[in-house]
Amino acid sequence: MIIAFLLLVGLVLLCVGGDLLVRGAESLAVRLGMTPLVIGLTVVAFGTSSPELFISIGAALQDLDDVAIGNAVGSNITNLTLVLGLAAWVYPIRVETRMMKKDAPILVLCSAAVCAMLFMSGMLTRGYGALMILSLAAYIFLCIRWGKSGDSEPTGPENTASKSLLLSTVLVVAGLVMLVYGADFFVNGAVQLARNVGISEAVISLTLIALGTSLPEIASTLIASLKGRGDMAIGNAVGSSIFNILAILGLTSLVTPLSMGNIAWIDLAFMTLAAIIVMPILYTEEKMTRLEGAFLVFCYFVYLSLIAYRIS
Repeated sequence: MIIAFLLLVGLVLLCVGGDLLVRGAESLAVRLGMTPLVIGLTVVAFGTSSPELFISIGAALQDLDDVAIGNAVGSNITNLTLVLGLAAWVYPIRVETRMMKKDAPILVLCSAAVCAMLFMSGMLTRGYGALMILSLAAYIFLCIRWGKSGDSEPTGPENTASKSLLLSTVLVVAGLVMLVYGADFFVNGAVQLARNVGISEAVISLTLIALGTSLPEIASTLIASLKGRGDMAIGNAVGSSIFNILAILGLTSLVTPLSMGNIAWIDLAFMTLAAIIVMPILYTEEKMTRLEGAFLVFCYFVYLSLIAYRIS
């Protein structure tokens, strides 16, 4: 009963906090003249990835390294298969090919780089963390530059920054506070659940925690897709995955070096494979079809089957 309460309260705080943070940050970004795609790739992506960030840092501080890494890896797999697949299956997504030809390869490169780092040293050191943060800064700079030089449509009337600067700031601060407490509740509940049922923290982080912290991405991506904002929907899923690697693993390993723990190479390989699978889908046509969306959802359940086989 206590575990269910911790998970529920933590999840509610994470979802509400992430939503408030996205709303406030998006309003501030629009004031700066950022295009919808750039907002999706940066502000919304970082905002919806903030639950993973707080959970990974909190887990690392409790010496739960496999939870910290598994959270980011599992969230990427969820974003690129379940989240993007559901969005396309519900409503075919228009693909901004020009931007995706730049961002999709970056995602594949980031995924492969993390695998290489862990292969060489078996852990993410502070040096690797600093390298990822520098790469994140370069990525954000390039996103803003590409957005300004691109032909993306400006935000419509419904996305104009009608919120005052004070209100936007209050939303951001309130969202961050909820995320901090929500992450603490959710991690504690998930770890207790794992220990009670005899499942490793790594498996829980790759599945339950990853799915729970991906709810903001699922909600924002589905809403953006239904509103016909395919650029923001895809930008959110792809951008969140890049942020999960560069920001979450980078910042967390700066706080404390991370070892793989019980995270298996199949998990890292599947994360990279998901990025590789998504890339040609984004390149081939102007829209991501329902069939392609269904295939991505199928890939997610294939991964869950691999997890089930591992613990059986």
